[in-house]
Amino acid sequence: MPDPGPGVGPVPEHVAIIMDGNGRWAQRRGLPRVAGHRAGAESIRDVIKACRAWGIRYLTLYAFSTENWSRPLEEVSALMDLLVEYLDRELPELKREGVQIRAIGRWRDLPERQSRKVQAAIEATRANDKLVVAFALNYGGRGDIVDACRALAEEAAAGGGRPEDIDEESFRARLSTAGMPYPDLLIRPSGELRISNFLLWEMAYTEFRFDQVLWPDFRREHLRAAIDDFRNRRRTFGALPEQGR
Repeated sequence: MPDPGPGVGPVPEHVAIIMDGNGRWAQRRGLPRVAGHRAGAESIRDVIKACRAWGIRYLTLYAFSTENWSRPLEEVSALMDLLVEYLDRELPELKREGVQIRAIGRWRDLPERQSRKVQAAIEATRANDKLVVAFALNYGGRGDIVDACRALAEEAAAGGGRPEDIDEESFRARLSTAGMPYPDLLIRPSGELRISNFLLWEMAYTEFRFDQVLWPDFRREHLRAAIDDFRNRRRTFGALPEQGR
């Protein structure tokens, strides 16, 4: 049966999702937390398929934050193993479907096995152009801003620029999200009402949608509802509504 997609109107160009609630999903079922993370991978698959079918161009998924290293070693190790498992299992289909994999954050500081697997996925899908899926790995919004500031300072110290040359666009170009449009819509499942150090610079005018469903239960019908809600918002970007923005 054809996928009807969301209702009438354009879809957001860029959707960002904080994949939250895996641990609670598992605990409610008497399972180890890693079982929730594993179940959440099925949600990733369904959401990517929906975005691909509906013409969404960019999807950013908050997969592992810089703060997540403070979790129990067993859980962190399991998450690292799941990253490799996910890419091994899903990469062939993602390539066939024209999905381009990107990574944002300090992902190169992941353990060698994981960072090499991510690099290989990026290289293998670089030419794909149907949907960009950016995984936020070892990511923190504050850290990303600091890294961009450091890059600009290093360039200036090397004689490559002056303070007065720095503007929003030059700063944006040093973020790990460089080359991607700002998110139109942020979705956070699980009922939590915070953004948890995610895309702090990029979400200045993003529309937020908080959902009670836990991430392992999140499916395209929840994404469809979020997009339909987004379409009912009036985005003025600081202007007055009558100015037509």
